[in-house]
Amino acid sequence: MVNGKPLHYIKFDSESSMPPVVLLHGIGGSNDYFEPLIHALELRERHALHAFDFEGHGLSPTSPLSKLSIASLVEDLNGVFEYAKITSKAIIVAHGMSCLVAMSFTLTHPELVAKLVLLGPPPSPLPNIDRLNMLSGLHSARANGMLPVAKMDSISGTSRRTRETNPLANTAIKLSLLGQDVEGYAKALQALVDAKEIDVGAIEAKTLIITGSEDENSPPKACEAYGAAMKNASVRILEEVGHWHVFEDCSGVANAMEHFLEES
Repeated sequence: MVNGKPLHYIKFDSESSMPPVVLLHGIGGSNDYFEPLIHALELRERHALHAFDFEGHGLSPTSPLSKLSIASLVEDLNGVFEYAKITSKAIIVAHGMSCLVAMSFTLTHPELVAKLVLLGPPPSPLPNIDRLNMLSGLHSARANGMLPVAKMDSISGTSRRTRETNPLANTAIKLSLLGQDVEGYAKALQALVDAKEIDVGAIEAKTLIITGSEDENSPPKACEAYGAAMKNASVRILEEVGHWHVFEDCSGVANAMEHFLEES
């Protein structure tokens, strides 16, 4: 039990003196999303790793009576730190909506965060048109299940190059979404719709922001605005990549992260 919930949590110990790494997946994902990146960067050999599936995602169930929010996910992340006894500063690697969780956690627990890697952070606050699209998506999921969501997101969430030349990435995206609990997915979308604006200018942790040139959920302009507002942030834009960065261009993500993880 983590934070009083049956959350699926995994860890890989390491004898390295490097900071621990905590992995946070996005909506429609699970901790398995990071597996290609773990191998590409040899993270198991270099860092102690900690990951968990958000409530209602992957192997973590959700209660019919519960409500997901950025605040509740921050509490779950804090629960992971307590359960894992992480007391030194960690590196948090987050994707999509979980970037908001990571930034919020950093503001409330700056003593526990050394660095942030934000893969495709959504704008904060979310534009009204995006909120409407999210609400439409959650209603569609509840009415029609995950199959239409998986088909649509494998198109709208990826770049043209991925759609035309990378069937393995498209398959991985569809399988990730098809494996999700409908209600957990809908609750996560609602959490993103309800997300409050984050005071990113108050974040002092060194931050690397990565997005794709065709990431409609995390447009390059929004990421560049984050980079300008934050005290110690850099931005990398992966060409011809959409929102599923690790599946679409794992080597590009790994190359962007490698030096950042090692530098002091």
